[in-house]
Amino acid sequence: MAGSGISSESGSGAFRDDENCHKQVSPIRGGGSRNTSPSGRVGSRNTSPSRQKVIKTKPRGLDEETVASFGKVVHPDVQMEDNIWAMLPEDLLNEILARVPPFMIFRLRSVCKRWNLILQDHSFLKFHSQVPSHGPCLLTFWKNSQTPQCSVFSLPLKTWYRIPFNFLPQWAFWLVGSSGGLVCFSGLDGLTFRTLVCNPLTQTWRTLPSMNYDQQRQLIVVVDRTDKSFKVIATSDIYGDRSLPTEVYDSKIDKWTVHQIMPAVNLCSSKMAYCDSRLYLETLSPLGLMMYRLDLGYWEHIPAKFPRSLLDGYLVAGTHKRLFLVGRIGLYSTLQSMRIWELDHAKIMWVEISRMPPKYFRALLRLSAERFECFGQDNLICFTSWNQGKGLLYDVDKKVWSWIAGCALQSFNSQVCFYEPRFDASVH
Repeated sequence: MAGSGISSESGSGAFRDDENCHKQVSPIRGGGSRNTSPSGRVGSRNTSPSRQKVIKTKPRGLDEETVASFGKVVHPDVQMEDNIWAMLPEDLLNEILARVPPFMIFRLRSVCKRWNLILQDHSFLKFHSQVPSHGPCLLTFWKNSQTPQCSVFSLPLKTWYRIPFNFLPQWAFWLVGSSGGLVCFSGLDGLTFRTLVCNPLTQTWRTLPSMNYDQQRQLIVVVDRTDKSFKVIATSDIYGDRSLPTEVYDSKIDKWTVHQIMPAVNLCSSKMAYCDSRLYLETLSPLGLMMYRLDLGYWEHIPAKFPRSLLDGYLVAGTHKRLFLVGRIGLYSTLQSMRIWELDHAKIMWVEISRMPPKYFRALLRLSAERFECFGQDNLICFTSWNQGKGLLYDVDKKVWSWIAGCALQSFNSQVCFYEPRFDASVH
């Protein structure tokens, strides 16, 4: 299904539906069969396409096309009474707008001057911070002719949105990750290693102070919405002939503090996972995991042995202290499979909980040596591969596989992470 091409203006650029991207996520049930039932299609009944009727509507400041099924009663547009909406109490109006999906707010700002200033309204931001999250999104970032590009796929709305990213400095930076509405980048400003955080919705950003040991290393960002603060963790690393200690940036004090140096280990992956105030990394020697307690500030080894014949593994954080391991099993291409394990914290062992259906494994990875990326949030795990223009989403709780298609995933140099759009996420 093609994007609707809807566009709206914001302060520094247009937040709009991607015009050439696919909008639909096709659910695939746990048994591996695709849901091709016409009743499962949004907006259509069990009728042939030739009997569907296209209805064009033109709400205020918006051009869009909707599809109605044959035989369905079509009602004319209902004109809202301006005098009724003009008399709504301020708190009630803010509570209504706070429940509108964040990407739709930019389309509503053209209604009137009052709504155009909604993002500067502290009362609206207060209501927005109290309503449930819009739901998980996928943020893809890439550079086209050295110009930063960003698109966000809303899983609840099943739509791609293009977000302007020309507000960031012209550094050679790369995506670190996202948490609580903030997105973190690191990169080089000339020869200096820099870290910055931004809120893509409000187009605000700032550079963090320099680390005590200012060298490039693995970072992870963590937002605490209760006290409206965030932390950035820089893991221990080896630089030349010296060991770099763990450093943590705290937005409440606006500086980096030096923590314990991680014990000498042989890391088998640069991928990390953070859950329940703990940072996890995979190690080969000693075999298992290294866990960093952010609340206590020290490293601890967890002797959880990896499954046999594991070719590559990714740690993925879930909800409620759940930690997953995702990777390929098998020595030969015909015998490989993708599996998901969960860490049993009591027994300190990995327990298999799911396998990717073979047909989707072959569609995702056509070659046995092909690389893939894996990341997760809220018990959702997303798979992407370098040669595919789509991603595969797995819901651990519902045990449902879904394809995600769209032009934003087709760039070979795109970086992807989960993202929670929030207006109230502050970079300070």
